[in-house]
Amino acid sequence: MKTRRLGKTGFEVSEIGLGCWQLGGDFGPVGDETATAILDAANQAGVTFWDTADVYGGGMSESRIGGHAKGAGVHVATKLGRGGGLFPDNYSKEGIRKSLEGSAERLGVSSLDLAQLHCVPLGVLQDGAIFGWMDELKAEGLIKHWGASVETIEEGLICLEQPGLATLQIIFNLFRQDAAEVLLPKAAEKDVGIIVRLPLASGLLSGKFSKDTQFEASDHRNYNANGDAFSVGETFAGIPFQRGVELVNELKGYAPGGMEMSQFALRWILDHPEVSTIIAGVSKPEQLADNVAASELRSLFPALMGQLKSWYEESVKPEIRGGV
Repeated sequence: MKTRRLGKTGFEVSEIGLGCWQLGGDFGPVGDETATAILDAANQAGVTFWDTADVYGGGMSESRIGGHAKGAGVHVATKLGRGGGLFPDNYSKEGIRKSLEGSAERLGVSSLDLAQLHCVPLGVLQDGAIFGWMDELKAEGLIKHWGASVETIEEGLICLEQPGLATLQIIFNLFRQDAAEVLLPKAAEKDVGIIVRLPLASGLLSGKFSKDTQFEASDHRNYNANGDAFSVGETFAGIPFQRGVELVNELKGYAPGGMEMSQFALRWILDHPEVSTIIAGVSKPEQLADNVAASELRSLFPALMGQLKSWYEESVKPEIRGGV
């Protein structure tokens, strides 16, 4: 597995990381045996960056990964700010401390590798006090580094003005390309590591869905397809599902011969050198091998990258809901 430096954390992490949202059951039920198999497979494949959050399954995701990460050379990142009574307007240093202490207990550590603000409201970011609290909690040793996970480029640019910010987690994929213009270069300038989430747009970019695909009631791709539970941009990257399937069918015509759609989508992201790691979630351990293989594929040709940008501007961007 190839590695990249995660910004000013100095951590060397695998290009392909593991998103652990699904271990909380938000993509449908995941049993203990399957969760253990996924984490074991990640260890064996050299996937050394795992991303979770306190609200994934009410702490279930954190609890499941804690024991597996110990002694395995894995850097675990968690997130805070959507639970614990903080969201949307009850943020305080002590409330954040309590949330982080709960995460540390579930993960079985005394100090968290990386704690990320979890899509906190724009107004909270603009106020700025929350950034100072994170600096103070780092100084106290509860966290080694802190970052932010954001919904939009506007939010990302606000976070990038904070000297203490070590990482920025963004939605970035073939259906959400705008960050490449300004945000990625600025992050590189500030030595902020870029963590990409939703690389396959909730699975759409795997190319395995049809318009008839149905999702379980407990799967956010069902209950949040139109933003009924949280930001619509977090599900299918904000693209209406039926239209998304059509766009993926168009996209298949751009993929180099023999390259699977999912690997094509991941390779496109990796061809942006500002990206440190991609957190790709899997529901089955065997899916990890496909994701990891993208790290070894050759870069896409510049002409193809240009074609994909034009296709995005003309066909995809007008369809996005939830902001970019």
